[in-house]
Amino acid sequence: MIERSATHSTFSIERTYDASASRVFAAWADPQARAQWEAIGEGFETTSQENDFRVGGRDVTHFRFDDARLAAYAHYEDIVANERIVYSYSMTHNEKRISVSLTTVELMPAGKQTRLVLTEQMTILDGGDKPEYRQQGISAQLDQLGDFLTQQVAHS
Repeated sequence: MIERSATHSTFSIERTYDASASRVFAAWADPQARAQWEAIGEGFETTSQENDFRVGGRDVTHFRFDDARLAAYAHYEDIVANERIVYSYSMTHNEKRISVSLTTVELMPAGKQTRLVLTEQMTILDGGDKPEYRQQGISAQLDQLGDFLTQQVAHS
């Protein structure tokens, strides 16, 4: 018998980028740009992606890590250009749902820079994930976003 559980966690990650809020937002909204900075990391292979960045739109990403098949299913709840993105998403591991989250991304101008605050409220289902893993993964993605924005300026 499977032991059922629901573990709740909330975390926030902050970054400040040397870019305008409109550039940070564009890097999030453009599927080709996002594919460059949102790459999950070494050992992961993205096998398919669908992107529909609009309120009511849905993103679906399938990826592999070793023999594990993972998927993220996101639904955009609210988008305010250059200011806010709110989405809910679930994660599966070998077709078993392991978590459901609500994520808010806030973009705040700070002079010529942009302060980004990402807050995630997650429910981990039946011990299938750990908050620290998700926080580490998202933190790495936001670092990659900073690198992407810096490279954009260098190539401009």
